[in-house]
Amino acid sequence: MDLKAIYQKWFPKAADSFSTLPWKNILFFFFFLVMAFIFWLMLFFQKENVDGTYRIPLKYTHIPEDVVFDHPLPQSIEISVADRGSEIFRLDIKKRDSLEINVAEFIERGTPVLQGDQYSQLIRSRLAPSTYVRGYYPMNISLATSKLESKELKVVFDGEITTSRANLVADSATFIPEVVTAYGSRQTLDQLEAAVTEYTLFKNLKATSQLSVTINRVEGVRFSPAQVEIFIPIEEYTERTFEVPITATRLPGNLDVKFFPSRANVTFSVTLEEYRKIAPEDFEIVLDYREFHDNEDGRVSLELTRLPSSIVNPRVSPTSVEFLFENKTSK
Repeated sequence: MDLKAIYQKWFPKAADSFSTLPWKNILFFFFFLVMAFIFWLMLFFQKENVDGTYRIPLKYTHIPEDVVFDHPLPQSIEISVADRGSEIFRLDIKKRDSLEINVAEFIERGTPVLQGDQYSQLIRSRLAPSTYVRGYYPMNISLATSKLESKELKVVFDGEITTSRANLVADSATFIPEVVTAYGSRQTLDQLEAAVTEYTLFKNLKATSQLSVTINRVEGVRFSPAQVEIFIPIEEYTERTFEVPITATRLPGNLDVKFFPSRANVTFSVTLEEYRKIAPEDFEIVLDYREFHDNEDGRVSLELTRLPSSIVNPRVSPTSVEFLFENKTSK
């Protein structure tokens, strides 16, 4: 059965059912229900000594970098209060707001424990003057701290950087700042040689970029800053190939050597700016006789012995060649 047939069969029945409903009575019912709720709300707002219990999040601010707390800090407090219904309703709405504790202020005062009048006044700063505090938990908060040792560490990147096809990383990535401060026990800090970033993958970069990376967490150590910027210089590169002759050095006076083939292709990437500055004479493949004359297979691997510093990713093809020694004929 298709949708059109189902529609034609059931729509008239549904329309008949809705048309028989006493809509007038239903609307009157909802009207009086809303009015009853409003009336109840007004009575609740005016009612005295309404009790309420709330969990208020704690937010610790201005924590000195070189200290660690001796005891775990509670993340919230539970308070039991009584007030007019209107104030209790207001607390219901604002109960997610955090109660801020300025740690540096209490340390300067020499107050290692938040308790008594200071604690109650802090709690009451979130409440209306008419609100009566019946109780709260925990009864006190220890803000006692111990001084940490510090050590400056160089930032080291852990991850991968890839560029789009026509681009390459022009130089080493640098960090801003290059050094961060680690805070912890002397024993823990002695085991750290560098501040290593979290493993991060930057893919298909097309232009010079400055991106955020996070220092990898170490148990019992706090880094400042915990996040640094990595600067990655990207330039557009093009590929070029030259033929370079293969030569040998330190040959005995009575020997000559021939290579097959006698020239190799050197392929490399270079920036557009440096493209015209590079010439075949900037490359050399010079083999040391003492390192290959005993090769039983008659082959020697090729390596560039001179190349410009401005190129990247140089490749030699073929990677090895055959060689043959010949005695020089005396004239």
